[in-house]
Amino acid sequence: MASTSNGKNLIQNTKPFAISKRQVWEAYKRVKANRGAAGVDGQSIAEFEENLHANLYKLWNRMASGSYFPPPVRRVEIPKGDGRTRPLGIPTVADRIAQMVVTHFLQPTLEALFHADSYGYRPGKSAKDALNVAKQRCWRHDWVLDLDIKAFFDTIDHGLLMRAVRRHTTSPWALLYIERWLKAPAQLADGTLLERNEGTPQGGVISPLLANLYLHYAFDEWMKREFPDIPFERYADDVICHCRSEQQATRLKDAITKRFAACFLTLHPDKTKVVYCKDNRRKGVYPAIQFDFLGYTFRPRWVKAATGTFVGFNPAISAKSAVAIRQAMRSWKLQLRSDLTLEQIADEVNPALRGWINYYGAHFRSALIPVIDHLDQILSRWAIRKYKHFKHRRWNALRWVRGISWRQPKLFAHWLAFRGTTRRMIGAV
Repeated sequence: MASTSNGKNLIQNTKPFAISKRQVWEAYKRVKANRGAAGVDGQSIAEFEENLHANLYKLWNRMASGSYFPPPVRRVEIPKGDGRTRPLGIPTVADRIAQMVVTHFLQPTLEALFHADSYGYRPGKSAKDALNVAKQRCWRHDWVLDLDIKAFFDTIDHGLLMRAVRRHTTSPWALLYIERWLKAPAQLADGTLLERNEGTPQGGVISPLLANLYLHYAFDEWMKREFPDIPFERYADDVICHCRSEQQATRLKDAITKRFAACFLTLHPDKTKVVYCKDNRRKGVYPAIQFDFLGYTFRPRWVKAATGTFVGFNPAISAKSAVAIRQAMRSWKLQLRSDLTLEQIADEVNPALRGWINYYGAHFRSALIPVIDHLDQILSRWAIRKYKHFKHRRWNALRWVRGISWRQPKLFAHWLAFRGTTRRMIGAV
């Protein structure tokens, strides 16, 4: 991709926009690492790579000349925990690379701007960081305002967003392509095109950066200016604020409602709530004493310590996350894969197991055990199908799995992570 001859460099420098081939190449490498599904053209990353250099050259040529127009995004509906769906917009591979070029160009400037307690989709920050800070602050503050922004990605105002972008770049090509991406229609499964006058598609490469910029001005900077003594954690549009009293939390909720209305955003009336962070030092009965944040449920829990047991306000894997993990395990249909060996199954599922254990095992680890232990029950059904002598001795199949877990604890990630504790759970099934 990089030009070396004087002739080629001269041609590249005559383009209206100063976008280098190196920028496109680096963007492609990032998109490939992130993988992702095909867009409206049905082209996968592997298919894009079949004619890689020509495809990248064509993309660079169009972007550098100003003639690149993004195709529609493929709209799919992702199930939510409440039975509803969330619209996801999937760009084509080429469009993801184009968006990555602009994202990579803007990110250093915006990163220097963003609030320290904004954790979502930022280099060097993570959901686990937000959870750690939230846990500590819940111990120090009696009340939490749990915010839920209704259809945030779908209701971002284009005018306010572009005003924010222009404050931090004068690059004509970055501004041009961001505006084109915001206006690109969504294509439904039947081919129908939906015009978009607001919002940025959740699933686009540049959408998280634009969303963070929008909420930086709509929320982060406003909180810093109007309520500097109230700490918060924000992961994209998932926000919790820590208050000293119920009255302070209620006043903050009313103020945020007005602020968001001015920014064309709406708080969900049922999901936004004031929560009392009750532990062993606090007394009373309150309507809400728990909230969900980033896949965890924060609530009073019995905690063991060297000095004994006490009630602490702590996070553990949420019920929705537990259901999602079990559903993912069932979707593998391992009980039907009698053609595989146990070692081959372990190779396939261990990456997912390690990811769940690493994330959901970070706090109140024992709550994850009965969730991830569901895999052993699935393995016992696999054994029944593979080995006929277990057909009428189903409990023997479960004991057989338990025996292997003791003899080969490194075979499956959860056997090693929960060795000893997991065995008791199996025996209780």
